[in-house]
Amino acid sequence: MTEAEVKKLLEETNAIMTGHFLLTSGLHSPHYVEKFNVLQHPEYTEKLCKAMAEKFKDAKINTVVGPVTGGVILAHEVGKALGTRAIFTERENGKMTFRRGFALEKGERVLIVEDIVTTGGSVKEVIDVVKSEGGVPVAVSVLVDRSGGKVDFGDVPFTALLKMDVETYSPENCPLCKDGVPMTKRGRTGK
Repeated sequence: MTEAEVKKLLEETNAIMTGHFLLTSGLHSPHYVEKFNVLQHPEYTEKLCKAMAEKFKDAKINTVVGPVTGGVILAHEVGKALGTRAIFTERENGKMTFRRGFALEKGERVLIVEDIVTTGGSVKEVIDVVKSEGGVPVAVSVLVDRSGGKVDFGDVPFTALLKMDVETYSPENCPLCKDGVPMTKRGRTGK
């Protein structure tokens, strides 16, 4: 899929939203990507994940890892497309970790997938978990990079199906707050 095709699909499913949103990072933004508006359609999820997997078909990936919540679906579908195992990380006592018996072998080649990246914090935590388990993070692949090219995962290559340069503001510097624009509930258009 081309970047234009990905953007069109996200717009058609109302996954790209406009309003005043509080992001997971704590920042505010006039735009929000509600991934579940597109991921609720298995045929679209499969198509997007096949596009993510295509870039790594020759990378000898052993396992695909994604963080809870959206990363679980993506890891499963990308793993299916690559013919590999798919597992996920989740928080336990505030710390990203493997649970449910998931583990990596030393040297296991891992593709890390995520839905949307703004600051990259969650993905960095997954990279740390993979490395602490002895795995080798081969690359990070995401549906949407909304960092404006600012996210950096060090020596781990990074790709995105769609790159968006979306404004984000700290709460104290948010022009939407200053203008009295009400916060839009995440996952809802406010309609």
